Amino acid sequence: MTGNGTVVGDLSRRLVGSASGGASGGASGGAAGGAAGGAAGGEIARPRVAVVGDVLLDRDVDGSVTRLAPDAPVPVVDVTEVRQSPGGAGLAALLCAQRADVVLVAPLADDADGQELRRQLADVTIVPLRHEGSTRRKTRVRSSGQGLVRVDDGGPGTPLGVNEATAERVRNAIAGCDAVLVADYGGGVTLEPLLREVLAESAARVPLVWDPHPRGGDPVPGTALVTPNAAEAERAARQLPLPPADEDTELPAVADVLRQAWDARAVSVTAGDRGAFVATRPPDDDGTGEGPGVIRHLPAQPAHGPDPCGAGDRFAATVADRMARGDEATTAVREGVVAASAWVASGGAEGFRRAREAAQRPAERSGPESLEELGARLRAAGGVLVATSGCFDLLHAGHVAMLDTARELGEHLVVLVNSDRSVRRLKGPERPVVPLADRLRVLEGLASVDAAVVLDDDEPSAAVAALRPDIWAKGGDYTWSELPEAAVVRSYGGRVVTLPYLPGRSTTGLVSQVRAAEPLPASIPSTMRRSS
Repeated sequence: MTGNGTVVGDLSRRLVGSASGGASGGASGGAAGGAAGGAAGGEIARPRVAVVGDVLLDRDVDGSVTRLAPDAPVPVVDVTEVRQSPGGAGLAALLCAQRADVVLVAPLADDADGQELRRQLADVTIVPLRHEGSTRRKTRVRSSGQGLVRVDDGGPGTPLGVNEATAERVRNAIAGCDAVLVADYGGGVTLEPLLREVLAESAARVPLVWDPHPRGGDPVPGTALVTPNAAEAERAARQLPLPPADEDTELPAVADVLRQAWDARAVSVTAGDRGAFVATRPPDDDGTGEGPGVIRHLPAQPAHGPDPCGAGDRFAATVADRMARGDEATTAVREGVVAASAWVASGGAEGFRRAREAAQRPAERSGPESLEELGARLRAAGGVLVATSGCFDLLHAGHVAMLDTARELGEHLVVLVNSDRSVRRLKGPERPVVPLADRLRVLEGLASVDAAVVLDDDEPSAAVAALRPDIWAKGGDYTWSELPEAAVVRSYGGRVVTLPYLPGRSTTGLVSQVRAAEPLPASIPSTMRRSS
């Protein structure tokens, strides 16, 4: 997790856009940064991102094991539930679509599974290519949450019949995009010469993010950022015509070796809990990309979850979105590392599929929505979930400014509002001035607030654990080390952000001013005369 100064500084940069010079240069370079930064001089509200790659159908088969098969010593799985959703470039497209308009270029089979992929990708503009064989599927079989086996079938998924007309169709489809993400899953898209020509053209125009695969093609020259994981990077380095020397086999050095070998503007090697190592071109680069680059280590907040599958797609999708908005490579990778940790903590690909299905089912409940259900519903709707808490008694300009700023950090804002009993314990017997029902109604009327939820505890740790916001925001009169709930947020990979404080505004000050201007009648008990 970054320190408070860094977070507030990054927040200020996001809010003012390029008013102070922007951030569209750096690793994105020249024309690539210019398209993302935009002539309007600020972050693109909803950029357009192209995802090019290989689509899979991911399937979860859940069941229970109570016996062994009579013909072999293997468990018998009694299936209770089957869930399926797009994987590979399909998952990357869905994740990008949470914050961007998406064009997906990928081979799609003309079979029942291919039709299911098209149905689940209805919110994405699809440019389909012909597909060799049946739809590629990855099926994970679990019992009581424990993985038993993964079965891969279908394919090979190689694009068929790619000619000049196909390449021109792809070129036109991605021409207006602010960034391109290549999600290589070894099906053959990145080996197709005509498609590689289109991608090379895109790399000279907008940020091109390349998520590689051992069976795929090398990134095209000029790629803005290549994102191998540690195993992929080490394997790619060993296969170079001139493999790195022994002293250059550590991940930071490997990142820079690959950057030069691939003629990329930047390479980020992700290493799980260790975070990422980013190698970028040196500041005095003459355009050749040769010579030692600048290497940075971006640490990760360790996250634990039952299913890390899809963390790489979450990382790559976040990086592509940020670079489409004008971020340079290192800043985008920092955001990607945070997003990947939050993804693992929230249940990975299986948690994503469950949340999507829950959001699509008609609401059937006998009681009020729980915090767990609220968090799952908002996350399934797409984007970053932000939450904060407070009494919000006599809502004033400081409150509104803080809530507006918190909302700028993501797509959804939940406010935990202390109950009347809790406020009395925290502020004294004469508070709150405004009862809970009225405070909730006022907060829910603000455009920045998606939901206001009653908090009866004096501190919100238990509620935060249930809601699991991606970002926990508090006013600048706190530091994250003073917040008992900060440890909870960090435990699942979330971030704590302290927001700029608007001085001179407080409910206590307003109450004191009112009571000083209009003295209370003598009949009111003395305990009610104090201000706090």
